Amino acid sequence: MKILITGAGGFLGKKICEFLSIEKQFQLLGINRKIYPELYKIGVEQFAVDLRNIEELEKVFSENKIEAVIHTAAKAGIWGEFEDYYSINFKGTINLLTLCHKYGVKYFVYTSTPSVVFGRKAIRGASEKVPYASAFLTAYAKTKSLAEKEVLNWNTETLKTLAIRPHLIWGPGDPHILPRLVDKAKSGKLKIVGDGENLVDIIYVDNAAWAHIQALKKLISGELAGGSSYFIGQERPVKLWSFINQLLKTQNVDPIEKSLSSRFCYLLGLVLEKVFKWFKLKNEPPMTRFVALQLSKDHYFSHQKAKQDFDYQVRVKIEEGLERLSATH
Repeated sequence: MKILITGAGGFLGKKICEFLSIEKQFQLLGINRKIYPELYKIGVEQFAVDLRNIEELEKVFSENKIEAVIHTAAKAGIWGEFEDYYSINFKGTINLLTLCHKYGVKYFVYTSTPSVVFGRKAIRGASEKVPYASAFLTAYAKTKSLAEKEVLNWNTETLKTLAIRPHLIWGPGDPHILPRLVDKAKSGKLKIVGDGENLVDIIYVDNAAWAHIQALKKLISGELAGGSSYFIGQERPVKLWSFINQLLKTQNVDPIEKSLSSRFCYLLGLVLEKVFKWFKLKNEPPMTRFVALQLSKDHYFSHQKAKQDFDYQVRVKIEEGLERLSATH
């Protein structure tokens, strides 16, 4: 079976490729903006394609009998032009779904985010029944929600689709969260927002990768009908700031002790957003409303549906993940 992984060279996509490459019944194709030599070593055939260019994308589909797609590629971030996020996250996904339908692809697994349901209030142990946010504070969250809705709406007997919602993916090789935390901590710019007691979901990268693979296998076997979204995370939520300090410890960085009130950070974010938009500044503000809320509010979810529907399991527990992270530093 030929499986196409978008964002195959990314943090999550690469781990999915590594695990799938062990199983000889799959032939792997990868789409990225550029070619990653390390993917060739594990047998991934690659194509340098922009998801926004449907003509380039169609060539991949027309020349390969693709049966399944795992779509991890996205523009992530908390700042930037809406159109940039919309063209990649939404239009790019529509292009993939259109070609999947045209060329008879049978299975489509989409990497979404819990941010599609995060507004301004804390979320504690919510199931997938929690509605999409009514208003979004980032273009990323809004465009991912639009894309997820489309993915689930495209679910049919001939093209089965589902969405996985991993939260705060971490682990060795993380190019996003950990480097930012380390840089800000070393420069003295990282402060605890709020009382430091807020609970959040996290997920080690291996667990996130296995969740995608297990869900795909259940689609293939016919045990899953598709059309659903799934929250996934670790064996328990963590106190965010305690966990951040644990991450920093793995990198030999001093813990964060100083704090700012969540209200102050939220208002600061509001002011900075207006200033940056008014002066059309391209760089990211040091604080935004979304970041203030994410760093100070509870946001964790029930993973029961994933356990029931595709046997989701935490294969690497938090303590083991931290040990692995320390060992690679």
